[in-house]
Amino acid sequence: MKKLLVLLLSFTVITSCAQRKKENDVALKTQNTRNYSTEKVVNNLDNPWGMTWLPDGSMLITEKAGQLIHFKDGNKTEIKNVPEVYNRGQGGLLDIELHPKYAENGWIYITYASTEGEGDGGNTKLIRCKLENGALINIEELYKAGPNSTRGQHFGSRIEFDNDGYLYFSIGERGNRDINPQDITRDGGKIYRLNDDGSIPDDNPFVYETGAKKAIFTYGNRNPQGMAKNPTTGKIWIHEHGPKGGDEINIVEKGANYGWPVVSYGINYSGTKFTDSTSKPGMKQPEYYWVPSIAPCGMDFVTGDKYPAWKGHLLVGSLKFNYVELVKLDGDKVTGREKIAQDIGRVRNVKMGPDGYIYIAVEGQGIFKVVPQ
Repeated sequence: MKKLLVLLLSFTVITSCAQRKKENDVALKTQNTRNYSTEKVVNNLDNPWGMTWLPDGSMLITEKAGQLIHFKDGNKTEIKNVPEVYNRGQGGLLDIELHPKYAENGWIYITYASTEGEGDGGNTKLIRCKLENGALINIEELYKAGPNSTRGQHFGSRIEFDNDGYLYFSIGERGNRDINPQDITRDGGKIYRLNDDGSIPDDNPFVYETGAKKAIFTYGNRNPQGMAKNPTTGKIWIHEHGPKGGDEINIVEKGANYGWPVVSYGINYSGTKFTDSTSKPGMKQPEYYWVPSIAPCGMDFVTGDKYPAWKGHLLVGSLKFNYVELVKLDGDKVTGREKIAQDIGRVRNVKMGPDGYIYIAVEGQGIFKVVPQ
């Protein structure tokens, strides 16, 4: 009888810890033969989070620990006067993006975890600045989330501009799952939209709601670490981490609620459930979701003519499984999935360079270029 009870208890634990299964999923394919190679172009990086290119083709690379690297002609130079970052867990020096009219105005946008503001610990901050003689100058604070928290998870953060010049950026819910993401009077678990100078657009969805954070554009997000503009439609796409299962691809829509944590296709890391709902009225369904989680980080759309079979499709890095996923699209619908750069390492970012090549930032290694053969 005692042995039977132990077996029953073990069965209960095992079944309760199983991830939800996704029925009729789009199959993930692996190429038998590669028609490309991966070439390391930047060596010896620890945790390269963000990357962008200056007009001369050189790169700016953020290291999460707080260094901003200028990579030019094979040499790395550390940029001076970078703000002090709160380097804890997933927080640190995060994303970097140039203004669409950088050649005219010189503005660079950066997100990072900052200790400034109310409370112990840190939270995500957005600044803009200029680069002159190897140092950041004219640093302007555009947004600082609050309150601070000593928790090390879910800072976001990515930056993107749309075709109208609006600035979007993401902040994760900072591990405060049951309070932040569904409350528009609080920061965290949101996509924000600003004018390029940090002011609030008049048509933001919650501008006239009492107590609301006026910069919020969407809510009910968990931890978006991928953001890219669809070059065909101009829409802003994001992906975000689920817990155990339920990583999502979403299209940003004004005022939309993406449901976290009320609805989810994932479960707690312990294997227990925190919700029985995968959908509810008024809450957006993802364009695609992963079960099991791939831990997505970094994303971009394939443009140019160097990869004709991939053009127009979506690239998503996987921290967990050490590859880049090519998410094939028909309009907004996911129709195929393919592993590329398999076993390259923990992918922190993937972007199209101005030279038309795909670049992959890998933790503990550096930045690779995907070269067609």
